[in-house]
Parts: sequence; C-alpha cells; structure tokens
Amino acid sequence: MKKLLPWLAVALAPTLFATRANAQAAPIKFGQIDPKDLTAAPFVGDSAAAAVVLCDFGTSSFQYNHDNFQLMSERTTRIKILKKAGYEAAKVEIPLYHHGDRTEKITALRGVTYNLVDGKVVKTKLETGTNAFTEERTPNVRVRKFTLPDVREGTVIEYTYAVTSDFFFNFQNWTFQSEYPVRWSEFRASIPEYFHYSKQLQGYHNLDISTEDNSSQALMVSPVVGPPTPHMVNVQTTNSRWVMKDLPAFRDEPFMTTATDYVDRISFQLDGVQFPGQVYQAMAGTWAKVESELLNDDDFGQQLGRGNFLKEQVLPLVAKYPDVRERAAAVRALVMGSVRYDGTNRYSTTASLRKAYDAHHGTAADVNLLLIAALRDAGIPAHPLLLSTRAHGRLNQSTPLLDNFNYVVGLVPLGAGQDLLVDATEPLLPCGVLPERCLNQAGRLIMKNPAESRWVDLTPAQRYVHYQQVALTLDAQGGLSGKVHEEHGGYSGVDARKELVSLGEKKYLTELARPHSGWTIPKLAVANREEVAKPLALDYEFSQPADDAAVAGTLYLSPLRYFGTEQNPFRHDDRLFPVDFGAAQDETTLITLTLPEGYELAELPKPAAVALPDDGGRFMYSVTAAAPGTVQIMSRLNLRKTVYAANEYVSLREFYRLMLEKQGEKLVIKKKA
Repeated sequence: MKKLLPWLAVALAPTLFATRANAQAAPIKFGQIDPKDLTAAPFVGDSAAAAVVLCDFGTSSFQYNHDNFQLMSERTTRIKILKKAGYEAAKVEIPLYHHGDRTEKITALRGVTYNLVDGKVVKTKLETGTNAFTEERTPNVRVRKFTLPDVREGTVIEYTYAVTSDFFFNFQNWTFQSEYPVRWSEFRASIPEYFHYSKQLQGYHNLDISTEDNSSQALMVSPVVGPPTPHMVNVQTTNSRWVMKDLPAFRDEPFMTTATDYVDRISFQLDGVQFPGQVYQAMAGTWAKVESELLNDDDFGQQLGRGNFLKEQVLPLVAKYPDVRERAAAVRALVMGSVRYDGTNRYSTTASLRKAYDAHHGTAADVNLLLIAALRDAGIPAHPLLLSTRAHGRLNQSTPLLDNFNYVVGLVPLGAGQDLLVDATEPLLPCGVLPERCLNQAGRLIMKNPAESRWVDLTPAQRYVHYQQVALTLDAQGGLSGKVHEEHGGYSGVDARKELVSLGEKKYLTELARPHSGWTIPKLAVANREEVAKPLALDYEFSQPADDAAVAGTLYLSPLRYFGTEQNPFRHDDRLFPVDFGAAQDETTLITLTLPEGYELAELPKPAAVALPDDGGRFMYSVTAAAPGTVQIMSRLNLRKTVYAANEYVSLREFYRLMLEKQGEKLVIKKKA
C-alpha cells in the first residue's frame, strides 16, 4: 500500500550541521559495568523479579549525511538476569522501517554478556554474523533480531546500536517502563527548528527529570530557487531530556487491552517541516486527507470496485431477502463460505480481493473489503470502518495517523441513528456482532464526502450471558447428583462454541468435570450448536459419591461453589489503569436443592444485594425454603459497564470479594429434631 508519508527529501545543500550534544553526561557507557552488579547483593530487594533493567538510555537527533538530513537514534541497554524466566530479556528486536529503495539502517551493533566465574569477570561478545537475523514483519517493517549468548542466572547483558533513517515521520518513540523493574530509563531528543513534532507523554508515574534548553548552530545553505548563493544561517535546536527512575515492572492484569496502552512512554508525531525560504509543509494531515487517499488507494478503496466477481451469486439474495438485515446476513454467509479469515489483522489488502477469493483464505482486510463490495452489489449501502484491535492499542482520535489502525469492518446505516456493523471473519458470531478483539472504544467511518465521516462507538449491545439452572439432590452421607441446564449467550456463546469446536464433545465433557473432584458426567446434550444467534444450550447430569468415611449427621454444603469461580480475578490492592471487559456481564445461577429424607436447613442464610457506585453493577443472592425438603438458591451478577476507570477498581474488587464470600457461604443441613 502506498504510504501517505513514504519519505521526505530535504531540498537544501547544507555544508555543516552538527546537533549540539546534551551537556549532561550519559548515564551509561558501553563496556564499563560495575562489578557489584555481577553479585547478588544489590538485588536482594528484587527477589520477585526475573530480571532488572539497570539502565536504558536512548537519544534521537539530526545529522547531515550525503546531501541530506537524517535521523540518528542510538540506544544502550544494560540488564541483570536474576532467574531463568529472565532469559527472554537477552532476545532483542529492533524494528526497521523501509519504503521503496530506502530503508532504515542499523549500525554499530554490539553486545556483551558478563558472567562472574571463580571471582573473575568473563565476557562473551555477540557474534552478529551468527546470532542475528532479519524477519520481514510487515510490508514496510523488517525486524532485526539477536540473542545475547551465554546467559545464566546472575548474568549481566548489555547491547548498543544506532539506527539512521530518512523517514522524519518515524521519530523514535521511547518506552520507560518494562516487564522488569527499571532502575534508570532516559531519553534525549535534539530537534532543529525546521522540524515540528508534537509530543505525547502517557503513563501513571511522574518524570524524575524533565529539562529543555536551546542551542544555536551555524548552517551553510544554498537556496533551492534562484542563483545558488550559499549563506550562513543560525539554526535553533531544542534539546530535551526525560528520565524515570526506579520504575516497578509493568504488571499484566485481567481484563485489559495491550500493555502499550498503559506503560510509561513518550511518543512523537511529525506535524510539519519548514526550511529557510520555504512555505511550511504540514505533515500531520487531516482526516479528510487521510480518507481521500485511502479511498483512492489501490489496496483499499480501489479494491471495493473490483470485488464484483461475486455479483452473480449475490443478486438472487436481493429478491429473496427484502429485509436489509436478513440480506446482509445472507451476503455475509456467502463471503464466509468463499474466503476464510487466516488470523492476520490488516486494514488494507496485500494483493487483491480476487487472489484471496481464489485462494479461499485471506486477511481481515481481504475478507471484510470483499464483504463490503458484495453488500454494495446486493443494493446495501456499506462503508469501511477502520479500527484498532484490543491487542493493537487504543486510538487517539485527534491524530489522523493510519498506523494507529490495523483492522476494517463494514458499516451499514439503517436510519434513525442506527448502524449495522458487519464482519465476516468469525462464523461463530451472528451478523451484526463484532469479534471480541474489535471491542476497542471507537472506529473511524471512511466516506467519500468528508462531512459524512465520523467516529463510531464500538460498545456492543451484546453481553457475556451465562445462565445455569440446576436440580441438585443431596443424600444423607453428603453424596450429590444433579441435572444441569446451561446457556451461553452473546459473547459467552462465542467462547463456549469455540471451546466445543476445539475440544470436541468428549474432551469438553472431561473439562466440565475436571474442576470437581469425583464428578462423573456420563453424557452431554448440545442444542443450538449451529444457530449462532441463539444461546448455546448444554444439558448434562452428574453424580458425586459421598466420602467413604462420611457418616450421617450434620451436613455442610456450598452449592454455588460448584457452578462459579472461587477466586477473585482482582488480586492486587490497587490498579493504575482501567478494567476493560469489552462487553457487559450477566451471570445467573438458579439451584433447586432437594434435601435427604428427614433433614432440614438449620438456618436460612441472609439475602444479599451489593451495588457498585453510579449504577455500575449489582449482585443479588437469596436462599428460600420453597417446600418441605427443598431449598432454592439464586445468584445473579450484572455488570452494566464495559469499562471501569482506575478509581473504580477498589470498589469493583470489594464487590467481587463480597460476592464470592456470599456464594461460598455454607448451608448447614441437619436432621430434624
């Protein structure tokens, strides 16, 4: 695909340009390690960590080279390996952008592993010829990979390299935080006045150092137009320095998008360039410009006019399905039967829709652009909607940058403010429901008329719905038997169907019994397996014999523990970033418990109703004596929000604690007096 900013050649003939180095000494010098770092003493407090980043230091500046400006990015990193799990830190990846015959180049790559052997420091150098290789990651990004050798527990590794680039829009972003604790992370940028970048700092820890100063450099330039009379100009350069110290390791949490959304980092975007005697060239672009170029691009908009090879198969659906929703579902089924999603997420094609069709498999872009074209052939106005998957990261809606997107779906306007979002990558989802990976805040609708383009909320109407109805019988020795009717609706239905397809019924049955010691499940009945618009229904019976040592007497039972979770997913006391479920949650369990002959419930547990602040959710629990010898138990969890802010975390964690405490409450069952 043609990039909006492939590269920018500078129309100047400078004879000298040397960016002033920051006066502050570098925090690390390659090859000069502290011998103490090879001992265990300085890392006693890091016993839970697999490794520690001792120092990560990077700089980006501009240099003059071969009649042009170039970006020069340098990095030196030193890491202490504490456990085998930290060996992964010795595997390094360096992304290099390329377009046409121009590419970013890596130079001065060096690496050393330090080990303390019999009291002596032993160095093992990185052999770049044998331990490094290059992988083509995307059409415009190749990744240089290398692994530091001879890594052990207690090793210190360090590596350094420089990257030169002609792509001014690809200014190095810097991530301060890591999956390991970081003692010192520093980034410096020196930017001449010709280049205008906007900076965005994200994360939850404060900068320990943030400084900025200006320096002036002499530059000899020749005018681009008119007589080539060189003259001297003074170029102002802004020198910035950012430091974070003693950062904790980034902690993966349940119900989150990618870590990139939350780690401490600084990012840069090229807004514009202005050289002496030239008009300011805006580089950031506008949404209107991005959308226009996309629609004219051979790998995006132009493909929509080349997908009519399905037209003969699509046209009969027009008369058969006068309702737009039903017709869209039929067209989607046709596309899914023609091209299978291969698991690759893109917003533009790599070849053509015809090639994907002939191969019967393709990327998300191949599948969904073909779907949009086929919908249009069926007389349905469908338009591309760009988005970023949860694993790719959240979008900055104020920044018209295509690299922020990695997925495309179709949007069909239904009128009265309603839209039908269509995706043909997941056969286990009904039409109009986006895959869970797409539930990431908002998408950008791409229209020919810029005034009609807009942001579209991706919050789904569908929920995770899990319903269980259980008939449970208890014998006098504590043995259990029961019949279970279980329904998985919405996104829970997708997950259950995927597991059922992956495991098969026999293994699925085994997995049902696995958490329950002694359970026997002879068979499983499945309904609505193929009817994905309906909840997946499961019916099975089970039995659990009494303990051999059990004797008749007072019995204790927590029935809900058999049909829910026992652990709070929110284990930590605090959380710095949101809890993102993707979709609302609804879990209901109804149990009818038949007591042994001559037994009764000693005392009815108190009912409970727990609510989250601001109507964020509710848990309800009750136990009732429905008839002599019969007890009914009801538990229902309803989480109404898809995303809970970090300041709501404590309430959410406590909400789960109270719920699990109540669900684990034991029923006391004793013989009647």
